[in-house]
This record gives sequence, C-alpha cells and structure tokens, in this order.
Amino acid sequence: MADVPAAQPLLLSSPTERPPRSKSPRLLVSVGRWGIKVLMWVILVAWLGLIFFLPTDSAWRRFQGFLFATEGTVFGLTGSVFLLTSAPILVVALLAYIYVVSFSEEHHRRAPRFPRLKLWTFPVLLDGPFGVVSAAELIGIVLFTAYVLSGISAYTMKISSLEKKESSFILELLGLGMAFIGMCCTSFLFLPVARGSILLRLIDIPFEHATRYHVWLGNLTMMLFTLHGVGFIASWALQGVLLDKLLEWRSVGVANLAGVISLLAGLLMSVTSLHPVRKRYFELFFYTHQLYFVFVIFLAMHVGDFIFSFSVGGIFLFTVDRFLRFCQSRATVNLISASCLPCGTVELVLSKPPSLKYNALSFIFLQVRELSWLQWHPFSVSSSPLDGKTHLAVLVKVLGGWTEKLRGVIAPVPDESSQGSSSFKVSRITASVEGPYGHEVAYHLMYENLILVAGGIGISPFLAVLSDILHRVEQKRPCLPKNILIIWAVKSSRELSLLSVVDSQNICPSFSSKLNLDIQAYVTQESQPSLEEGETSRDMKMGCSSLPAMSNGGPMSSLVGTGNSFWAGAYYAASLAGFIVSFALLQKFYTIPFGVTAWWYKGFLFLTCMVASVIVFGGLVILLWRHFERENSSHEEGAESEEDFDFRENIKPEVAGEPATSDIVSLITTHYGRRPHLQDLFDSFSRAVGHVDVGVLVCGPSGLQTNVARECRRQTIWGKWDQPIFHFHSHSFDL
Repeated sequence: MADVPAAQPLLLSSPTERPPRSKSPRLLVSVGRWGIKVLMWVILVAWLGLIFFLPTDSAWRRFQGFLFATEGTVFGLTGSVFLLTSAPILVVALLAYIYVVSFSEEHHRRAPRFPRLKLWTFPVLLDGPFGVVSAAELIGIVLFTAYVLSGISAYTMKISSLEKKESSFILELLGLGMAFIGMCCTSFLFLPVARGSILLRLIDIPFEHATRYHVWLGNLTMMLFTLHGVGFIASWALQGVLLDKLLEWRSVGVANLAGVISLLAGLLMSVTSLHPVRKRYFELFFYTHQLYFVFVIFLAMHVGDFIFSFSVGGIFLFTVDRFLRFCQSRATVNLISASCLPCGTVELVLSKPPSLKYNALSFIFLQVRELSWLQWHPFSVSSSPLDGKTHLAVLVKVLGGWTEKLRGVIAPVPDESSQGSSSFKVSRITASVEGPYGHEVAYHLMYENLILVAGGIGISPFLAVLSDILHRVEQKRPCLPKNILIIWAVKSSRELSLLSVVDSQNICPSFSSKLNLDIQAYVTQESQPSLEEGETSRDMKMGCSSLPAMSNGGPMSSLVGTGNSFWAGAYYAASLAGFIVSFALLQKFYTIPFGVTAWWYKGFLFLTCMVASVIVFGGLVILLWRHFERENSSHEEGAESEEDFDFRENIKPEVAGEPATSDIVSLITTHYGRRPHLQDLFDSFSRAVGHVDVGVLVCGPSGLQTNVARECRRQTIWGKWDQPIFHFHSHSFDL
C-alpha cells in the first residue's frame, strides 16, 4: 500500500480529487477561515467570562449598566438580557454553520506529524461517579466546580455584609443565589442533547459522548434548584405561611406554584436517570424523561420572560434540533433485508439516499412501530459508507423485550438449535430512523496503528471500521492505518461468526499483503472449541442473502443536523430570524398595546414565540429542503436501481498473478476459558510499532472501558521514551 503523507487530509476520495489552486485564493481562504474561527473564540470566551464572573459585585454592576441597552425599543428589558446572555451562543452557532459550509475541506483534521499527548484522549480518572474522564473533561469539571463554589461564596459574602440577620431573610437570599447559579447551568444543560448540533460537530464531540455531560449538568442543575426550593420552603415554614406561598401564583413577580411543578418534574427526571434505575427500568427512565417539556414550560412561567431569556440560548438550539429530528422520524424507511445470524444476532439493512453521508463509527436511532410507537433504540452502524451508497446496516443483539420481539417478527418460528442462518420475509415492518450521528471526522483513519477492543456485540462498529479500511486499501484511497490489533471478548464461540459480516474476499482479496491485521478472540465461557466451530461462518455466508423489501417506505430522510450543512444552516438561520421577528411583532402589537404585565404569561408567550418560529419559519426551509432532497433522489434513481444491496453475493474471481486471498475469519487466534490480559497485549504491540501514536478504540461494558483506559494511562505515563502514546477513544453508547 502506498504511503500517505501524515499531513494529507484522510477523508478525500482520492489524492487527485482536489484541483490545484493558486496561492492567492488559498491565502484568502486561510484568512477567512482563521477570521471566523477567531471571532467565534472571542465571542465564546467573552460569554463564558460573563457567566463565570456575573455573581461577583463588580461584574453584576457592569451587567446592570447594560440591562437598559434596548430600553425604549419593542424588545425592552428582555431584549437586553437575551442580547447579553443567550445571543452570544446563538451567534457562535450561526458562525459555525458558515465555517463548516465555507471551509468543509479545511475543517477536516490532519494527522499529527509527531507522536504527542492529547488532552481529549488521555484518561485521568477511571473509577468513581464520573466513569472514565479524560484530561480535558477533568479541566471542564474543575472549572464548573470552581464556578459553583465561587458563586456560592460570592452570595455568602453578600449575606454576611448585610445588617438584617433574620433566618428567613438569609434563607431566601441563599435560595435566590442557588436559583441564579442554576439558571446559568441551565444555559448549558440542553446543549449536549441536541444530537445534530453544529456546536458538537464543530468541536467533533458526538452525541454518544455528549450525553454524559448532560447527565452531569442535569444532576448539578437539579441539586441547585432543589437547594433553591429548600431555602424558600424553610423560610416560609419559619414565617408560618408555607402552604399559602407554595400555592401562590402572582401576576407581578415569580409564580411559586409553577416553580413547584417545574421542580417536581425535574426531580422525577433526575431520580429515574440514576444509573441503577436507568439500567433496570429503562422504559421508566425513558418515559419519565419526556417531562422535560413540563420542566421548561413551567420554568418559563415561574420566572417570567426576562429571567427565562437568560437560559433560552441552549433551549433554542435543542428545540431546533428536536423539530428537525421529528420531521426526519416521520418518514417510513424501507427495510431491504433482515437476517437472523447463527449467533442469534439480527442484521437489518436499511435504505438510505446516496446524498446522506456518514462515517464508519456512526449510529442511528431505530423505531419499529409494530413493536412500539414510543421506543427508539440506538444501534451502531455495522456497514461502511463505501459498502454502498443506498443502504446502511446495523446488528441487533437480542438482550431485552424489544429486541426479542424484533427477532420474533423477523423469525416467527425461531429454532435455537439451528446452526445455520435463517432469513424470513414478513408482510410489513414499519421502521423509522433518526440519524446517522457520530464524529464529524473519521478519526480511525488518523492513526497508522490501531487497537480495537470489543466486548460481545461491541464488535459491531469495528466491523464498519474494518470494511472501511479494506475498501480504501482496495480502491487506493488515502488510508493511514497499517497495523491493526483486534481484541475481542465473547461468551460463546458462536459469536465469532459475526466477523464474516465483513466479506474481505469480496472487498479486498489481497489485503493480507497490504495490511497487518491481528485478531485475538477470547471465549470466556467455553473451555475448548465446540464441534461445530468453523461451520458457522460458512453457513452464515450461505444463508445471509438479500431479501425483498419488507416495508413499503422509502430511503431514510436526509433531514438531519449532520446531513447537508447548507440546508441545516439555512433552517437554523430562518428559525433564529423568525424568533426575533415574531417576538418583536408580539411586543409591538400585543404585549405593549394591551398592557400585558403578568410575568408568568409573558414567559409563556416568549416560549411560544420560540417554538412557533422553529415550526413556522424553520418549517418553510424544511419544505424546501425536502423538495430538494426529492429532486436529488429522482436523478439518482438509475444508479440506485443498478446497485446490488447485498455486497456479500458478488464474489470477485481470482486473477492470475494476484497474491493469494485470505479471509478475516481465518486470521482469528482463539483463546478459551479466559479473558484478555491487556498488559501483555499492549506491551507486545508497543515493542512491534515503536514510538508512534496508537489509537485505542473500545466498545463494550463499563468495566472493559475502565480496564482499557487504565492500560492506556499506564503505558503512556510509565512507558519508555521510545514507546507509543496510546490515545483512548470510547465508542460505547449509554443513555
């Protein structure tokens, strides 16, 4: 395989795709790119600085000086608060769309020339409530902790300087301080759960990783709001007016009852999201979490429009993403084939438009209406984008009630003793898809040396990685990985047949001469090979054939935040402009002329404007986007009809003079009755590759992630100067 320079972008289809450009346009592009990047950083740092120092007296006095910037306009006090506290993050998001659309090629990462430590991939904390925490994440945790403690300290100092020392008064002031810090945390709370958010794409943090930040922020926010409520409840109890105050719904001032309802909804979500509850009663967690809209609506009615505008930026970005996901999920997706593999795993092949792009390490949310109208389940994509332009595959392991029902629909008469793969055509499966989501950059292509560690069905995303690399090797596309070690732990040897999903003889028959691939499999619950071992992979290849369409839908919709950046940016810009215009019109023709002063009502109207602008103004762009998608699909129908969706059937004939072909399954070294000893495997790999960057990708249970992260940290800290630097990447999805 030809060497690819380390500085060359790895996501181009071929080295010759980019035409030569003169120095002047390249200089202008570079200046524009850096100009937008610097502007985004300046706005972001200023916004974070304002929020961080706002609890202090000096910053608060300056903030009050700007509160009347929009006085005399239709926006009033709400406009000033919005301009200072929410507009910055919305402007950064708008600039991010311009950056990604205008400089998409320059946005792709480049592989470093020399091995170096990276904060995002160096695990620091391994055990504890946060799980595996990288150095960059630890810095974020420390900064947030410092912010909360400094805010509490600032309010404590203010209280200590007051002459009035009544207990009820002090408790209320402490409650106000907790509420203010909680509103600041709410500004960040919804940012990580906007799955297709341009901000997550810009910094290349996929939704699967961002969910843990939402969990951390959610627990912190609810703790602060709970302390806020406890402070006021204790104060009212001391005054003997507890029940009256709890049920109070004032027109001017905060509506206490609305705050109680919002707090109760938040506490229900927080309690059911605890790991023991979420793991054992996932449906309870999932359905209870739909109370987020109750939490937001009554929060807006509790504090009013101008206080709610303090945190509306993140909520607006979430609303934009949520409505787009709603539009995408309404489409019924054509299920091209469904197969029940020998190990009991179900493979689903879904239709997608050629224009919908994704990376190998992506995942989708899948709904099957015959099983449930409400449940959406995440699955890693097991196919490579290079496997075909019009299909996408996922592997589903039967682990619970929903997956058991799915296998029952596909295989109505399952035979557990059967060693072959059985595929069944059913009359109809109504499937819907959200996604795909994942890293903006295919980071597995940035390492010459890869270690892929999987537990059970965790091999699924790595099958896509293997297929992607093999395709690139065969097609002579830029592909940095040359040395790949796969460490795979399974319970039964029947699961090893999953590797046959990657048909290396069809994709790249001579890969063994171009790629150093080592597969170490560990069967933990068997002490010796079973008699039928070696037959399952052959049976699977014979049984896994393409089936006729199992639904009457079409390809999955490309209306997704990670799809066409131009249309996604236009949708966001239209929604934002519509929000500003609709609020101005509401103020001019209703709120001001009719003398609306009730805080709770103005907060409700403000929230209604936000949602309506996304649906109406953003919806118009979605209609145009959908029309463009249909026009584009009609031009690609010819290519789609010619493509064979089942790439396993087209076996290439051997050509005289080519190197001997080999199958991936034949490369498996199987160990029985024990788990992998990571230290020995990493030490051996270190001696083989020397002082280089090694990407370590892990997909499996939390214990496996912790052990791999511990070994990466040990090797990086205590290894010799000429040993590799191991970069830890977790691909496990855990809601």
